[in-house]
Amino acid sequence: MRLSKLFAKTQREIPAEADTISHRLLLRGGMISQVATGVYTYQPLAWRSLRKIEQIIREEIDRAGGQEVSMPVLQPIELWQKSGRDQALGKTLFKLVDRRDHTLVLGPTHEEVVTDIVIHNIRSYRDLPVNIYQIQTKFRDEPRPRAGLIRGREFAMMDAYSFDRDQAGLDTSYQKMLSAYKAILARCGTEATIVEADSGAIGGKDSLEFMLLTDSGEDTIIICRKCGYAANAEKARFNKGGADNGRPLPLEEVSTPGMQSIEQVAGFLNVPAGQTLKAVFYVADGNFIFVVIRGDLPVNEIKLKNTLKANDLRMATEAEVLEKGIVPGSASPIGIKNVKVIADDSVEAGTNFIAGGNKPDTHVKNVNYPRDFKADVVTDIALARAGDTCPHCSTPFTAVRGIEVGHIFKLGTLYSEKLGAYYTDENGVSRIIVMGCYGIGLSRLLAAAIEQHHDDKGIIWPVPIAPYHVYLCALYREGTKVDETAEKLYADLQTAGIEVLFDDRKESPGVKFNDADLLGIPLRVTVSARTLEKESAEVKWRAEKEAQLLPLEDLVTVLKQMLAGKMRA
Repeated sequence: MRLSKLFAKTQREIPAEADTISHRLLLRGGMISQVATGVYTYQPLAWRSLRKIEQIIREEIDRAGGQEVSMPVLQPIELWQKSGRDQALGKTLFKLVDRRDHTLVLGPTHEEVVTDIVIHNIRSYRDLPVNIYQIQTKFRDEPRPRAGLIRGREFAMMDAYSFDRDQAGLDTSYQKMLSAYKAILARCGTEATIVEADSGAIGGKDSLEFMLLTDSGEDTIIICRKCGYAANAEKARFNKGGADNGRPLPLEEVSTPGMQSIEQVAGFLNVPAGQTLKAVFYVADGNFIFVVIRGDLPVNEIKLKNTLKANDLRMATEAEVLEKGIVPGSASPIGIKNVKVIADDSVEAGTNFIAGGNKPDTHVKNVNYPRDFKADVVTDIALARAGDTCPHCSTPFTAVRGIEVGHIFKLGTLYSEKLGAYYTDENGVSRIIVMGCYGIGLSRLLAAAIEQHHDDKGIIWPVPIAPYHVYLCALYREGTKVDETAEKLYADLQTAGIEVLFDDRKESPGVKFNDADLLGIPLRVTVSARTLEKESAEVKWRAEKEAQLLPLEDLVTVLKQMLAGKMRA
């Protein structure tokens, strides 16, 4: 491809709307353009890279036993109503009404549709196991689209679904896909960290995320550097320790004038925050919730939402708190009636806590669970942070940022039960089908690769997903054979099957080198009057500082060998 003919040009200015490195570089490189908030056109260079990612995914998922299909983007709302996810996803679902007044959904994912397809195609144990997948555009009405391709409202995704006879079969399918994901990300030249994850709106028992670690990531990852435990902060477990303050003592009311926050109360009474109990108020699907947790721990709202099996969770307003007769700043679950109480399990690992006195400027010492109050549910609803200790080896955690590029789920029978997906076993008995679900965001992976591979000059594409492999740069000068030599080299590279972007523009060396660095093509090959004096070309890897002069004779063969080595790596 000649750069002079390439649709979409590079930009010198950093776009004001771009808030991450990948977003800025993709826009500056003329690789994407915004059509609407969270909606982008993939222009020729980005599209070439995206197609390479697609092909790598196809090869590995096929190798794992997947069969490719194409399911409809338009989905009847009734399928979502059967699963209950029309409520779970709420406003995230794009909906439309056709001319027959029938409501349809633009698919954000395809669990419902694929289960319905299986119901009509799987009859017997002989039909199982099966794994079907597709690569398709998805639609989610994100409340805060950001970071270009990392969180958009329209995006490219591979979603696969396995169907098995039992849990053992699912475990086998899950491991095959886990291996396939590792191979896909390695072949794309990216380094991923596998972490325990919350299953979110997809549902199911167990799930793992594949995270590309980068400072611009929107997820917080909790990592133990000693034993290797890693989890999304939304899911992470940790050693909370205890607050053992001796045998339980009688309740004692104390005056705490003007003291409302945990820090104020703990400081006033000269105790650590971990000896207090914190009251936090939420509304879950319209129901008021009283949360109690040790004072030094923050509430993990994802864990809380899952505990409540709620579709919508938000902090209660002051008016809603007062309406329940609760005194903000001095509240505790002692004596609370007609309100659902959810307690973190930290309340069980301690004695003689300090809690609110349920009247202004008053707290109570020596609060003990379950002697002094009851909870409807006691479970882990605490958020893990850096410095908390690993549940396996007690080593302090490190917190890093990451971008989720893949997610695999053990769905079990969640959808097959709700939609009615059964098979007949060897004895003629009807059995429920056991499912798995597996997703990779292609457009997100494209952006995440740039977040991992760049410098202050531009992109540094991994060779397997680079839009082109060679950037042929001709530095023209009258009276030389640069033009003739570059044209021949361009033709020879194409004949050899090497993907080459030929910068044939009559621009200065500075402009050409800057664009070469910005676009990040792995190998830059420069032909100039100076190199021709030595019958050579200057060859430089984008990721390296030093260039080398290589003879024009057999140059194509040498370049092919250099690229082949990087493709294998």
